[in-house]
Amino acid sequence: MFIQTENTPNPATVKFLPGQTVLEVGSAEFKDEEEAGASPLAQRLFRLQGVKGVFLGSDFVSVTKSDDTDWVMLKPMVLAALMEHLSTGQPVIDEAKMASAAETSGQVQEDNEITLQIKELLETRVRPSVMMDGGDIEFERFEDGVVFLKMRGACAGCPSSTATLKHGIENMLRHYIPEVTEVRPAAEY
Repeated sequence: MFIQTENTPNPATVKFLPGQTVLEVGSAEFKDEEEAGASPLAQRLFRLQGVKGVFLGSDFVSVTKSDDTDWVMLKPMVLAALMEHLSTGQPVIDEAKMASAAETSGQVQEDNEITLQIKELLETRVRPSVMMDGGDIEFERFEDGVVFLKMRGACAGCPSSTATLKHGIENMLRHYIPEVTEVRPAAEY
């Protein structure tokens, strides 16, 4: 197995491409070892000193390091952990645990026409390029003309994420959906 790496716009995050499917559907973000309970792979990565976050995409794993850790030391350890885990066929996600966590934290909201248009534009025009940078974007809500979005993976905490939200995504959404007046980052809980 050969795992490629790519730098991301966030210097604290590196994207690892194992050349195989990581997640069949969607994405998953883990900000600490406790959150990683549903992912044996993320748990393994958090055991490495200096790993601060793990983001799983369809064909990549983005790892965020802590400020006091150097990629020169951490990258070989991440590569070894990924290679061992993926080459032995161990599960990336425990689907039962993920489903249980989603049910307990899920909020059900009926989408109106504007919200559906926003989600469609995000899905088709924004997510593909954000995922190329090792992250993802998540719609949180549309309220009084303001779209609240959550940046995930390499995009969370990235120095250019504010510019991406304000200049790229906001301008595009305002162009196609006149009811949108502004895009803001969603508050972290």
